[in-house]
Amino acid sequence: MSINEIQDEIIAEFTDLDDWMDRYQLLIDLGNEQVPLDEKYKTEQNLIEGCQSRVWLQCDDVDGRLVFQAESDALIVKGIIALLIKVLSGHTPDEILTADLYFIERIGLREHLSPTRSNGLLAMVKQMRLYALAYKSSC
Repeated sequence: MSINEIQDEIIAEFTDLDDWMDRYQLLIDLGNEQVPLDEKYKTEQNLIEGCQSRVWLQCDDVDGRLVFQAESDALIVKGIIALLIKVLSGHTPDEILTADLYFIERIGLREHLSPTRSNGLLAMVKQMRLYALAYKSSC
């Protein structure tokens, strides 16, 4: 599935919910469905700078595609990183670097987050793109 097809699925899933409390619950559920990050990846090196909560992000190259794993100590943030992983994980560095992450605006995520969470969201996207850039450069 392409990045845009995944984003369109997420948009459809969120727009089915009228109330933002339901959307927050969906985010929390998505975060809770994530496989917990192995303790060996919960290092200072994997902590994302700029997040109010603690967010660890691990990236591995599997046959030229980047696979992300993450965990956070905050429920909604855990859901946000789960969404980003759903969209970007399993794609090539080029696909990740050129992706227009329009789902963030379309589901109203940025406008419904506090300024610190919004900054954290941007920090997560930036870190995922930095990994893509690093893996692309090493090829």
